[in-house]
Amino acid sequence: MATILLKGSEKKPMPGAKSLSPADPSERFEVSVLVRRRAHQEFASRVSALTANRSPGAYLSREEFAARHGAHLADLAAVASFAAAHGLVVVQESAARRTVVLAGTVAQFNAAFNVRLEMMEHESISYRGRTGTIEIPAELDGVIEAVLGLDSRPQASPHFRIRRDPGNVKSRAGSPAATAYSPLQVASLYDFPAGTGAGECVGIIELGGGYRPADLATYFSGLGVANPTVLSVSVDQAQNKPTGDANGPDGEVMLDIEVVGAIAPQARIAVYFAPNTDAGFLDAITTAIHDTTNKPSVISISWGGPESSWTSQAITAMDSALQAAATMGITVCIASGDNGSSDGVTDGADHVDFPASSPFALACGGTRLQGTGNDIVSEVVWNDGAGNGATGGGVSSFFAVASWQANLSATTTEGKSTVLSMRGVPDVAGDADPETGYDVRIDGSNTVIGGTSAVAPLWAALIARLNQIGGTPLGYLNPRLYASPASLRDITQGNNGDFAATANWDACTGLGSPNGAALASLVKV
Repeated sequence: MATILLKGSEKKPMPGAKSLSPADPSERFEVSVLVRRRAHQEFASRVSALTANRSPGAYLSREEFAARHGAHLADLAAVASFAAAHGLVVVQESAARRTVVLAGTVAQFNAAFNVRLEMMEHESISYRGRTGTIEIPAELDGVIEAVLGLDSRPQASPHFRIRRDPGNVKSRAGSPAATAYSPLQVASLYDFPAGTGAGECVGIIELGGGYRPADLATYFSGLGVANPTVLSVSVDQAQNKPTGDANGPDGEVMLDIEVVGAIAPQARIAVYFAPNTDAGFLDAITTAIHDTTNKPSVISISWGGPESSWTSQAITAMDSALQAAATMGITVCIASGDNGSSDGVTDGADHVDFPASSPFALACGGTRLQGTGNDIVSEVVWNDGAGNGATGGGVSSFFAVASWQANLSATTTEGKSTVLSMRGVPDVAGDADPETGYDVRIDGSNTVIGGTSAVAPLWAALIARLNQIGGTPLGYLNPRLYASPASLRDITQGNNGDFAATANWDACTGLGSPNGAALASLVKV
């Protein structure tokens, strides 16, 4: 059988990773195969109209989208036939998500895709890995767009920072005293319009950890807020599974739920738990986007990794999923990262975080917020020079600049200004500094958390309120925000390492933090 290389599938070893042994040939696991969508040109035209802030007509319902732009049944059948020829089993198939999930052994997947799976170790974490490219049958060229999940390395990190000593009100030199706010206080400082999110559903993507209902009940009771409806949705067999470690993924899960639930208590919250792999991350997003039961109108994602850590097939597949969300009127808020302009990469270059760098994400950066009562005293770029993080931001190396960022410039801390030719990150910002962080409850204890992880659910909850007020989803918001910069509070002081805040858009805080009263006018447009 003639084979070809699958475009974009080349995988590099993690820096410093070492090979331990060949993977156990009898180990069974699952792989997600993504196939092309139907009516691609019609889909591309609709996406282009949204990007240019032209109306493509009404948003598509999930059912309409699946019928127009889901997978061809013949393509799904072709993948199933290929799988059967190699002893692989189809365990799940979705035309809407364009996904076929295959189960088999290491030996079977090695043979089917001509890969060599190994057990590898990186920083004491063992995983099943591969290097090089994937091969597929020549007759499936153009049919299969991505094969994800062969490699089980952790794909993303949560973007939260626990204050190093929550009881310590001392601040770093030259900064105002540390403080903490409830999500309701942050919403008040940003003048969020009144609302509860009634009638909306907020989807939250989680790649590990879990929540305890008793903690949520205690937390919301303490705020005087009705306990919101929180639903757990399993993706690829992952479950709501608290670890008991507040410094682990539980911190992310609880932060996300508590910020959304405090600000939009009558919105249903659907938490999609998935494995922390490229396949799990994509499957969580596509499951949420195409969920015809819960139907989230806004999705919050506080996980990601440097663009350089992804294969181009995975980036393209996830960006395509976010494009689909845009055509269905779903806003996707994504944290821009907590490691400044390097995004934690140690090669000396600037990097941005993905999936926040997708032009179809509302990328959320971070600030340090000081307020008294309902008034903001100061707000600057979040950058803890003492080493507890800084907002992610910079210029993508993968995505071209979108029309709504045309003629904008990124300014370095040395004062050099360069017109964007590639996507600039972030789009918006909000309170993220752990020293002006959020009071939360995790695994039975109260603590203070910051990070851009808090900003994605903050914006998601705000958009749930706006959707409720307007009676229709705001959907793909980026073009309208860039056309209405006065609806945000411009942040002009600080830096995230190599990039500086300036008047108007910058590569630290984007267009700025929320001006809730002004943003409410968008629902009337």
